Amino acid sequence: MTCDFRWSGPGKGPFPKERKTLLRCACTAIGLALIVACNRAETTHPVLRIEHEIVPQPVRVGSQTVILRVTDGAGRPVPGAHIGFEADMSHPGMSPVFGVAKEVEPGRYQAQVEFGMAGDWVILLHIALPGGQAIEKQIDVKGVRPK
Repeated sequence: MTCDFRWSGPGKGPFPKERKTLLRCACTAIGLALIVACNRAETTHPVLRIEHEIVPQPVRVGSQTVILRVTDGAGRPVPGAHIGFEADMSHPGMSPVFGVAKEVEPGRYQAQVEFGMAGDWVILLHIALPGGQAIEKQIDVKGVRPK
């Protein structure tokens, strides 16, 4: 079987140079739109702000305290939320750790997380607001140190 098509240098192929440039621009624009849309849906909420702190620092294998502050768009605490979490290593082989954060004061929640192994961990928060709205947020915990 033979083929009549032959590359004879840059810009000289089955598509003229302008079409290749247009195709590249279109693919890049679509890719960027998908990245922005996926990031927005996964990590942000238009009304809430969720700040976290893990103590003590540096984070080590064993029990660590995760402190969460949940505020609305005006910076007011959001009381009455139910926050469950799932902590897992960023690579396979370790069983996940589950727990619940308890409200210690309005808008301030606290949980104990047991990091069973040194390495990178991910904590996925499952937040249910008093009005029934559900939100998820991911916290990356890089470089948990050995005891």
